[in-house]
Amino acid sequence: MKFTAGQIAGILEGEVHGNPDIAVHKLAKIEEGEKGSLTFLANPKYTSFIYKTKASVTIVNKSFVPEQDLNTTLIKVEDAYKSFSKLLEYYNQVKNNKVGIEEPVFKSDTATYGANVYIGAFAYLGNNVAIGDNVKIYPNVYIGDNVKIADNVTIFAGAKIYSETIIGNNCVVNSGVVLGADGFGFAPNENGEFAKVPQTGNVILEDNVDVGAGTTIDRATLGSTILRKGVKLDNQIQIAHNVEIGEHTVIAAQTGIAGSTKIGKHCMIGGQVGIVGHIVIGDNVKIQAQSGIGRNVKDNEVLQGSPALNYGDYNKSYVHFKNLPKIISRIDTLEKKD
Repeated sequence: MKFTAGQIAGILEGEVHGNPDIAVHKLAKIEEGEKGSLTFLANPKYTSFIYKTKASVTIVNKSFVPEQDLNTTLIKVEDAYKSFSKLLEYYNQVKNNKVGIEEPVFKSDTATYGANVYIGAFAYLGNNVAIGDNVKIYPNVYIGDNVKIADNVTIFAGAKIYSETIIGNNCVVNSGVVLGADGFGFAPNENGEFAKVPQTGNVILEDNVDVGAGTTIDRATLGSTILRKGVKLDNQIQIAHNVEIGEHTVIAAQTGIAGSTKIGKHCMIGGQVGIVGHIVIGDNVKIQAQSGIGRNVKDNEVLQGSPALNYGDYNKSYVHFKNLPKIISRIDTLEKKD
């Protein structure tokens, strides 16, 4: 796909300084720009690269005033970073604008779908599946019985959507995701064996939820495992049965959340965090990477460590942690003097 500087400026409501007819067909970092590429400058630390870049077009802030000659056409906008992000979103929409049903696809006679859908080869749609408008289902996706998918949803190749799952508007489900597998429910019997507890609930994704590649979200034992609107999950996260995650919470990769834990709104959870089951985490909580959470957490807490401490207390304590060998040596010396 090729776009001229003038066309890009029109999309971004920007001003062209240079040749409006110069065309680009790829994106690049400013330090790696070459002829035919589009780049941007938002961070002042990279300003020196704009005088060296070979990119044909560069998006900059309106406040940018060059101090040397340039070999790139500029598009001036209010916020270069936001505008470039907007352009990436537009590029993805154009790139992924697939429509139609490829063959072979298995569709149950009771499955329904709306307008402008794309269903890739080897997809499977079970009984009573209901799919809305503008949905993209990539090859090798499995969609079980009674699944409901709203409008403008994208499900990438190889995802598995188990029965009774409900997916809201504008959600993105990446490759390798499993929604609605059985929760880890087993009960010991009199022989010391573990008998499976049936998992009869489902998974619900509200609107505007993104689920990263390889993430697994278990169905509830009873009721629903729920991700509220705007939740964003990184890759390779485990969400256990009956967990509820509040609106606009973001969670980084390799985090694991045990069953029936409730997480509030607008939380930020770092990578490799472990959270035990049956606790409540409040709103606006921040948890640093590799922390272990084993208790209820109040609103607005910032935590680090395992078991996690208040972030400020952890940093003060760490000063002493790293000096423990020296402290012990001093204590030993003092004890010998006695």
